[in-house]
Amino acid sequence: MTHWRIDTPQQTLVLSSAGGIPSALYWGPPLPADEDLDQFALAARPDLTGGMLDRLPDLTLCPMPADDWQGQPGLVVSDADGTPRAPRFRFDHAEPSPNGLKLISRDDDLILTLDVRSETTGVLVLKSTLASERPVRVTWLAAPVLPLPSGAQDSIDFSGRWIGEMQPQRMAIRPGIRMRESRTGRSGQEHPPFALVAETGCRNTSGEARAFSFAWSGGHRQIIEELQDGRRQIQFGHASGSELVAGTRFESAELIVSVSTCGLNGIAVTMQRDVRDRVVRWPTPLASRPRPVHYNCWEAVYFDHKLETLTGMAARAARLGAERFVLDDGWFGRRDDDTTSLGDWLVDRRKWPDGLAPLISAVEAQGMRFGLWVEPEMISEDSDLYRAHPHWILGPADQTRGRNQLVLDMAQADVRDHLFARLSALLSEHRIDYLKWDHNRLLPVVDAAQTRGIYDLLARLSAAHPGVEIESCASGGGRIDAGILAQTQRVWLSDSNDALERIRIQHDAALFLPLAVTGSHVGPRQCHTSGRMLSMSLRARTAAQRHMGFEMDLTELTEDEDECLRSVTAWWKANRDWLTFADIQRLDSADPAVTVEQQLARDGSRFVVFAGQTGTSRQALPRPLPLTGLDPAARYRISLLNPEDIPPQSRGPNALKEMPLVLSGAALMQQGVTLPVAWPGTLYMLEGERL
Repeated sequence: MTHWRIDTPQQTLVLSSAGGIPSALYWGPPLPADEDLDQFALAARPDLTGGMLDRLPDLTLCPMPADDWQGQPGLVVSDADGTPRAPRFRFDHAEPSPNGLKLISRDDDLILTLDVRSETTGVLVLKSTLASERPVRVTWLAAPVLPLPSGAQDSIDFSGRWIGEMQPQRMAIRPGIRMRESRTGRSGQEHPPFALVAETGCRNTSGEARAFSFAWSGGHRQIIEELQDGRRQIQFGHASGSELVAGTRFESAELIVSVSTCGLNGIAVTMQRDVRDRVVRWPTPLASRPRPVHYNCWEAVYFDHKLETLTGMAARAARLGAERFVLDDGWFGRRDDDTTSLGDWLVDRRKWPDGLAPLISAVEAQGMRFGLWVEPEMISEDSDLYRAHPHWILGPADQTRGRNQLVLDMAQADVRDHLFARLSALLSEHRIDYLKWDHNRLLPVVDAAQTRGIYDLLARLSAAHPGVEIESCASGGGRIDAGILAQTQRVWLSDSNDALERIRIQHDAALFLPLAVTGSHVGPRQCHTSGRMLSMSLRARTAAQRHMGFEMDLTELTEDEDECLRSVTAWWKANRDWLTFADIQRLDSADPAVTVEQQLARDGSRFVVFAGQTGTSRQALPRPLPLTGLDPAARYRISLLNPEDIPPQSRGPNALKEMPLVLSGAALMQQGVTLPVAWPGTLYMLEGERL
């Protein structure tokens, strides 16, 4: 038996083969460097009992029925005419690399390559490729399949909806199959491609967990299976049937995995750093260009574009601290509502008789950069593009419409070439450093070629205009995954600017997403998606938890709101250099009405705690909040940044009302801090500095 091992500081993966497709003998916390893998394999050898075959089939990196595997297979393939195939792969050779290896297995005219590598961010990245000498059809190809440990108690994945993204579902792992499949053609609010597996007792700050991030922006499938013999597997791949044509080469997306022995925060830190430091390709290094404060005009003017109104809004935004002005939907074609003009990416001369140049000049005169909204993958039937090329749509002509629009077939090279020419001309003719790239409807078919087409277009545009930053928006958080983040630099987490909703959505998304990519805006006083009236302090401080911006009619601000927004924005700008690289750690709150996170500087020298009172507590007084990740022997000065938000019902002698405290890291982590009484809708900010 041949063994290989791949290590990161957080995990070890041991692979082995006795002649067939290699298996993952072990995947978990790091093993000693001198572990005897032959002995390790002997210790893991399973027994047999009644009611079983005389040989236990291996759980390989691609389990196959031809190898007597009785669970879900890792590959389903047929001839071009649909005749099923039952390949029996034999291991051929390994191709080592400095940080991993490729394991190649063959069966007649099929070659299966399983690629595993480690990254300096601490993750492992896995990918499967099937090559054939003649066209075949692939119904299912999983990324390399990993075993789950017997101690794994729960699976945690995510559901959601428009304005209600990233809702965690924690469920016990039981015999049988749990399958989730997204068939909307994008990674989706209803089932984003993230999952965790937690050992018994795992919390935010303690316990063992494993994480999975499938880097694919189209339809996808996740399978967790526990077999009758007790073994467990997890598979990720494209949605079944999304490869619509026969071919000679098929690839899974990359599966990014990590292991933590210090709770879900260990997962969060690794995954946040991986997205920020490896996955995203920044136009300029993050350390040399601070994340700019955004102003987006959508919830101020919608489709009603007037130069005078918008230049006035730009001046107000700049005075409040904004550094980038984004002109949203309504600037092109004859776009007065959402029923027309998608595809006609030419400036509407009715609204902009002199083009966008006067607005761009006015924005730049305020010291801001200019950004623009586009939705290139979509087309309106009432558009010049549709009238010229009705055959460019994806799916049948009689399909159900979504948001009054159709989808362009991104698999067609002519479509991509047209979009590249129009968008590239737009970027060449105007000083635009940011595109808000939207995607506002579900796809009529699940087609992997559609996703590959958008990746190709984004890559071409980035190569031609390397200084332009792109945000992925899809009705809010409908397309957030490591695949799209390899082509973009920001995601719009949700169309909800309701700060109470945002606190929860941001908290759960932090398991995978860092501050640097997560847009969060201060919405209007009355939220446009919930109708709630929320204080400026809550709205501004919630936006300051991530990449900050504003999205409202700034003329509605009272004097007090104006002062509060300017103050919080100034704080964020003064601290963003370290916040951009900070680790967002979720704290275990004993009060379910309080959601708490701690952002800890990379060098541990400072932190900020955001404690959101999102509901009414059952007990009369706040419970202590233990912090995490601090040096137990160090001393920290801590202070409450917004004592003005303490309500009159707080009548006691809480020290943080009036003065900083100095406490050891041990005290802060073991006893914690007790904040003043808070009304629902309060977000306390506690700042700490190591002395």
